[in-house]
Amino acid sequence: MFSVSNLCCSRGEKRLFSGVSFSLQGGEYLHLEGDNGVGKTSLLRLACGLSPLEQGEIFWQGKPVSENLDEFRASLAYLGHQLALKEDLTPLENLLSHAAVAGRQLSVPQAKDALGQLGLRGREHLPVRVLSQGQKRRTALARLVVSTAKLWILDEPFVALDPAAQHALSEVINGHLASRGMVLLTSHQAVSLAGQSRSYRLTA
Repeated sequence: MFSVSNLCCSRGEKRLFSGVSFSLQGGEYLHLEGDNGVGKTSLLRLACGLSPLEQGEIFWQGKPVSENLDEFRASLAYLGHQLALKEDLTPLENLLSHAAVAGRQLSVPQAKDALGQLGLRGREHLPVRVLSQGQKRRTALARLVVSTAKLWILDEPFVALDPAAQHALSEVINGHLASRGMVLLTSHQAVSLAGQSRSYRLTA
């Protein structure tokens, strides 16, 4: 359902990687591995369509993403290093606002439940600016709980999370995989999820 073929990426005159190809089917996750600076985040941004392709092609549902970009973006949830939170809004307001921008219906009880699953019960109405970095990250990750996207692309989703939050996030991802969703992720932490797993090690 999702595949990349012969991708390459350069930074200035330096080639970060080339010839990258892999695919994902429903219920599978792929752990993208590699040393710092090898280009994992750059590859995820290419896979999301956030950076222009130098070479190769990305496919969704058997068609080049360039031919069905709107459909692909509607099927994608991306979480990068930038959490895209509004600091003056509360976690609840951020989650409701994000859903509205995406054109999805989300009730206040549904949003509260999503935040509660990530350990933010009792903090839904605090301004994001007063939260810890881990709590801010959990606020952003709550978007996944209410996401209807089939493909999740996650850059270091477990970073800055305590063990309880890491377990809660794993359960959210497991639920997505159980419903035939797909996940492409990077993580410096050991990844143990319930879906069919594969890894791809990125090298220069």
